[in-house]
Amino acid sequence: MAGKASLRDLFFFSRIVLRRLRNPRSLWRKGGNSQTTQFKFQKYISLSCKPQLSSQTLIFDVEGLLLRSPSLFPYFMLVAFEGGGLLRSLILFLLYPFVCMVSQEMGLKIMVFVCFFGIKAESFRVGRAVLPKYLLNDVGLEGFEALMKFQRNVGVSALPRVMIEGFLRDYLGIEFAVGRELVVFRGYFLGLMEDKEKTSLVLEKMLGEDKPSSHVVGIAGSNKHLHHLLFSQCKEIYWVNEAEKRSWSHLPKENYPKPLIFHDGRLAFRPTPQATLAAFMWFPMGLLLAIIRTVAGLLLPYNISGPILALTGMRRRQTKPKSSPTTVSVIPTRKAKGTLYVCNHRTLLDPVYLSAALNKPLTAVTYSLSRVSELLSPIKTVRLTRDRERDAETMKKMLGRGDLVVCPEGTTCREPYLLRFSPLFAEMSDEIVPVAMDVEVSMFYGTTAAGLKCLDPLFFLMNPFPTYKVRLLDKVSGSSTCCDGGPSRFDVANHVQRRIGQALGFQCTKLTRKDKYLILAGNEGMVAAVGNINKPIHQRSDLVCSHES
Repeated sequence: MAGKASLRDLFFFSRIVLRRLRNPRSLWRKGGNSQTTQFKFQKYISLSCKPQLSSQTLIFDVEGLLLRSPSLFPYFMLVAFEGGGLLRSLILFLLYPFVCMVSQEMGLKIMVFVCFFGIKAESFRVGRAVLPKYLLNDVGLEGFEALMKFQRNVGVSALPRVMIEGFLRDYLGIEFAVGRELVVFRGYFLGLMEDKEKTSLVLEKMLGEDKPSSHVVGIAGSNKHLHHLLFSQCKEIYWVNEAEKRSWSHLPKENYPKPLIFHDGRLAFRPTPQATLAAFMWFPMGLLLAIIRTVAGLLLPYNISGPILALTGMRRRQTKPKSSPTTVSVIPTRKAKGTLYVCNHRTLLDPVYLSAALNKPLTAVTYSLSRVSELLSPIKTVRLTRDRERDAETMKKMLGRGDLVVCPEGTTCREPYLLRFSPLFAEMSDEIVPVAMDVEVSMFYGTTAAGLKCLDPLFFLMNPFPTYKVRLLDKVSGSSTCCDGGPSRFDVANHVQRRIGQALGFQCTKLTRKDKYLILAGNEGMVAAVGNINKPIHQRSDLVCSHES
């Protein structure tokens, strides 16, 4: 009888607990002043009927309101692969079934430990350079529109702050980003997270005297964030369920508060568990395929290597100008021996593909090509010094010996933007041929800012079906106009940039190589240079421009 009474009491107690969990109105939290706060709990759809949101403060659950996908695994896989390497990402993938079986908090701690243990805190830039692209691609339009209705926003995330802060502040303009703090010992992450209560105190230090307004609204996606101390300041909390989020549409790129121009990392796909499994299965085959493609491109002539490379899945689409060549010069000058080809920069293989499209040897001038890439290059390369007079002399000498190709952006850009063109090429020749280049990859990016550049061609060739688009445009004239009172070298450079941008449908910017490396790698692109990425140069709207200068 005593056993039955115990079971009956246990059953009765369980019903009370379940009733409490099902009724969020009964939830209460203790704020910093140790006073009990009762909040009103409502459905998210009723938020659209609420007036005067523009003068209120919003505390929102980042994963619950903004991100459409309920899984955090892809973001941790990006941290493991880009910040820790192939072995660390493989360990995370093998542990994922176990992560799914344990509680959400325990699974989060496991993924944090695998991804961050032993990583140097000072050099960790995945949160600013890699994750924002994938987080922006996962933002729901409806959640973003609700966010923009409020005057002030505070984002609360279950992810570590180093993963989420760059995305919220640099790209969405969120003033305060609160995430889990990681334990650091002697400059290295231990893979452990601070308590939630300690994490909440970070906001108190950030706000200081400037406290939120008296009426604060909260939006949460699950019960886990209702336990966060920040929600104790909310008078009303709106609930977003997963069924609603499934019907949300993706946030279009044109609606981004600040444009995504630069991002780093090798993975060109969202690493969901299924996609990650496919990538690990493809990796040995892709490595073998890249070696075969490299050997064929290096040892065989174009007329033989072209069909072989096409059989391995490589694609090349080339277009020549339909109209007769035109120039911007009316004064005849002595023609140089070689033609100067000016192209935008997508990967290190731009000059190689242009040489193959023209079916003739070219000389490429480079700034920071690795010794390994120089050794394996199928065309001649000449290293520049970034000294204007010496580089001009070198380019004129090379043009006197044959055709020359130059990428005046000075670095690669993955997104549909063109960086500022260095005007040095405009003084070199009257035979300037603009070339519009573009690439399509499905698995790996063939460029990097913080990684090993010598592996860039290898990763590009590891894609199943890499595609290169080469479009030759009408000729323009440069040196004669610059010397005889015509358009300046800056005008010629802007003219060529605009022509290439129009051909590709890309937007022109004033951003430079230095800007890119300050953002993605924390340096100026030099081995010994050190920069500062606290001020996100790439997010300034005044650098996305036309051609006034």
